[in-house]
Amino acid sequence: MSRRRRHSDESDGQPHKRRRASEPSEIEERLESLIYRVGEKSTSSLESNLEGLAGVLEADLPNYKSKILRILCTVARLLPEKLTIYTTLVGLLNARNYNFGGEFVEAMIHQLKECLKVNMYNEAEYLVRFLSDLVNCHVIAAPSMVAMFENFVCVTQEEDIPQVRCDWYVFVFLSSLPWVGKELYEKKDAEIDRLLSHTESYLKRRQKIHIPMLQVWTADKPHPQEEYLDCLWAQIQKLKKDRWQERHILRPYLAFDGILCEALQHNLPPFTPPPHTEDSVYPMPRVIFRMFDYTDDPEGPVMPGSHSVERFIIEENLHCIIKSHWKERKTCAAQLLSYPGNNKIPLNYHIVEVIFAELFQLPSPPHIEVMYTALLIELCKLQPGSLPQVLAQSTEMLYMRLDTMNTTCIDRFINWFSHHLSNFQFCWSWEDWSDCLTQDPEKPKSKFVREVLEKCMRLSYHQRIIDIVPPSFSVLSPANPVCIYKYGDESNRSLPGYTVALCLTIAIKNKASNDEIFNILKDVPNPNKDDNDDEGFAFSPLKIEVFVQTLLHLAAKSFSHSFSALAKFHEVFKVLAENDEGKLHVLRVVYEVWKNHPQMIAVLVDKMIRTQIVDCAAVANWIFSSELAHDFTRFYVWEILHSTIRKMNKHVLKIHKELEETKARLARQHKRRESDEDDNDDRNSDREDGPLEEQIERLQERVESAQSEQKNLFLVIFQRFIMLLTEHLVRCETSGTDVFTPWYKSCIERLQQIFLQHHQIIQQYMVTLENLLFTAELDHHILAVFQQFCALQA
Repeated sequence: MSRRRRHSDESDGQPHKRRRASEPSEIEERLESLIYRVGEKSTSSLESNLEGLAGVLEADLPNYKSKILRILCTVARLLPEKLTIYTTLVGLLNARNYNFGGEFVEAMIHQLKECLKVNMYNEAEYLVRFLSDLVNCHVIAAPSMVAMFENFVCVTQEEDIPQVRCDWYVFVFLSSLPWVGKELYEKKDAEIDRLLSHTESYLKRRQKIHIPMLQVWTADKPHPQEEYLDCLWAQIQKLKKDRWQERHILRPYLAFDGILCEALQHNLPPFTPPPHTEDSVYPMPRVIFRMFDYTDDPEGPVMPGSHSVERFIIEENLHCIIKSHWKERKTCAAQLLSYPGNNKIPLNYHIVEVIFAELFQLPSPPHIEVMYTALLIELCKLQPGSLPQVLAQSTEMLYMRLDTMNTTCIDRFINWFSHHLSNFQFCWSWEDWSDCLTQDPEKPKSKFVREVLEKCMRLSYHQRIIDIVPPSFSVLSPANPVCIYKYGDESNRSLPGYTVALCLTIAIKNKASNDEIFNILKDVPNPNKDDNDDEGFAFSPLKIEVFVQTLLHLAAKSFSHSFSALAKFHEVFKVLAENDEGKLHVLRVVYEVWKNHPQMIAVLVDKMIRTQIVDCAAVANWIFSSELAHDFTRFYVWEILHSTIRKMNKHVLKIHKELEETKARLARQHKRRESDEDDNDDRNSDREDGPLEEQIERLQERVESAQSEQKNLFLVIFQRFIMLLTEHLVRCETSGTDVFTPWYKSCIERLQQIFLQHHQIIQQYMVTLENLLFTAELDHHILAVFQQFCALQA
């Protein structure tokens, strides 16, 4: 024992120090866990858990106040679905420790200002809602909350600001009223009436040109496609008419009314919304998605009406649950299904509607699309009896409304449904959709079924898809994805280049070098060859056709075989596709060979862009070319175009990032040199600066070149859209036929899709687009799309 003690003394008591150091972190972790988990399933009541937690936190305030403040501010921002639980907790702490309540309110205001400064508007919205609910807990005095709301509504009087700024402040005010409206109206009715009057005046004068671009359906039946502020305004009007009574907000603070009403209240520090700056990026407007009403579930609890505030509260809470737990599908599904008060509402219908609302949200869903597929599968597993039925009913509804559904949303519907089927043995009652077999193949229902089966094939194999659908659906079933090699048939011996194709086949199989390939290709006649061109490699459609056809045929076994072929003969491709015509013709031949295998076309084009065999502008021109007209409305074509645009955008961002990093390195060197007084080191720094400055110049040139290429790509795309649509409009006007054909709907909505999906980049080139392409002389059908886009951030 004495030896052990001596050893401990000799080590200066380090083990004890480590133990003491670990205790605060352990306590902090325990506090964090207790706060985060409050409100979860427990053997005790929520009220007793809150009271117990308030006691624990109060005891730890002397030592861990800053940590507790930080955690509570974080949950207020990140767990809005548990808002009233945390406001009650803060109320109990304020009743026990007035100073802590004041510090918490100040910390929340500081956090709100920080969120607004960095454009975190969703989090800012939750913080304001949290502050407003603190009025119910007697933490914040009602007059100071009304004063904050007055400042919010006053934003609508500011001049030379975008409408989306006013929209956000009005939305935050209105969306807080379901929680605090009753309390404020009882104490400050005249002020609230005045604020609502100002709000109504603003809502009547605001522009709503953007609505058509954001609607999931073009028809208002069976459910109106309402703009989000209009819908919320109607819900608040009804709430006021109902004397601010609602039945779906959990209010645990009511159980502590005797304690909380005795507490001293705090006034919010004066809060002025930060001014609008060039860096301010406000949330885009939305259109409220509606799929169900009370008639869709006649047996269960009644679904609240679309203009009842309960509908807003339920949807808002379900959106918050998804936002908090979307990375963990099992947790997310369990949290959704355990929504409080689920026996009073048709919860499954609400959940499915909210998930589809997010999936179909324009311009883009809040989370990656595959998350919604995984979440719905998990929900079906957790509730195998009822939820799959609701999902099947939803799918049927969406199918029935395809004629008026936005093309971008149809794309997402195709992706979701095919992925979902692949997880359930592709079982579906296809006969119920046999109406699509008698329709025009260009109509949405026929195209939807065809594209779903095409996508299912990607997730399975051709024969499996042929087996799962009834024989009558064969007309919409995907073609056998085989390579079409026109030089492989002896009946085509008379084709120009046939013998060269045979020679190429033998040479490639024998691992010929690039030089040997060039020698063989010299034998292909080239009408475009200049007499003085000894090399004979001016643009030659036949050379490209023979080479690309043969190479792709030999590498047809798999994607990896094709990639290897492109890599091995990259030099040959670069020579043959040296100019724009050559690049375009390479793409044409890829399409000819693989027209029955859209996925192969997509991956080959992707690879050719990456390896710079073709460029982005060539792909855009190819997609709008007459050769691809037959497939112009097919899903895979737009998959390719959007992928091409994203690659261009990533390329620009990558070079720009390199430039910024190099500038930062130079700035750090300058800073070091200023702090270093040694002359020799100064001379060394000068020598180091030179290469960096030259590198910055080169990178600036590359950035300018890449941005010019990016702008050109969008100009090409929009110009080709305008040409196609104008030709259609003139043709219809001349022949006296209806403009609004299925092709026109698809084309005009693809134009909208380009604007929406790449809005952040396109915003940079608005002036150029307006001056060069979307001028006042343009047909109003096309110009309307540009005006709708401009209105999104106006």
